[in-house]
Amino acid sequence: MLFRLWAPGQQQITLRLADGDHLMSASDDGWYQRQLGGIQPGATYNFVLADGTVVPDPAARAQQSGVNGPSVVVDPRHYAWQHTDWRGHAWQETVVYELHIGTFTPEGTFEAAITRLPYLQALGITMIEMLPVSQFGGNRGWGYDGVLLYAPHSAYGSPDDFKAFVDAAHGHGLSVVLDIVLNHFGPEGNYLPLLAPDFFHKERMTPWGAGIAYDVDAARRYIVEAPLYWLQEYHLDGLR
Repeated sequence: MLFRLWAPGQQQITLRLADGDHLMSASDDGWYQRQLGGIQPGATYNFVLADGTVVPDPAARAQQSGVNGPSVVVDPRHYAWQHTDWRGHAWQETVVYELHIGTFTPEGTFEAAITRLPYLQALGITMIEMLPVSQFGGNRGWGYDGVLLYAPHSAYGSPDDFKAFVDAAHGHGLSVVLDIVLNHFGPEGNYLPLLAPDFFHKERMTPWGAGIAYDVDAARRYIVEAPLYWLQEYHLDGLR
């Protein structure tokens, strides 16, 4: 398995796995990488900076728990989709229900939300608009302060749990669109300034902090590939 991290702001990066630390090799364009065999889905990992700071993978598909904990290796092909022939509804048939996973059920999880899908179907809903689910600080919140844009919020469940929710929604005749935030990061767990100061524009500010440097190739690709990832890997019907 190949581990890669863009960290031009660091002089050394170490990959930390359960079996120990592995020094990563650096390239001139700020990328660090390490190829290792025998890594299985479910394995946890971190990156260790030269000063000993331990950070998660900014592009992790999952977190063990929270924005500061270990990232988790995920097999994106593990989930077996049941409703692959789903094609959605015509726009004129759309009746939208905005859904917050953390408050939709007492459990606040993807798995628990599946049990409520028949209720939405009976209500006449044809499209669920999910509030943001990217990993954010703490267990509960609106989700607009996400910092790990590729990882479903661990308190809500695993990537497979989210896929099962989308799959089940399609089985009940419900489209699923996801609200995603691509123009800023939350205050807790955002280690990008340490890894890559050039990720943020030095002169452009937003109401939520430094603006993203979309003119920097690695930063632009990180942002552009996020919506494609959610659409393709989670079979979502659209994004907000």
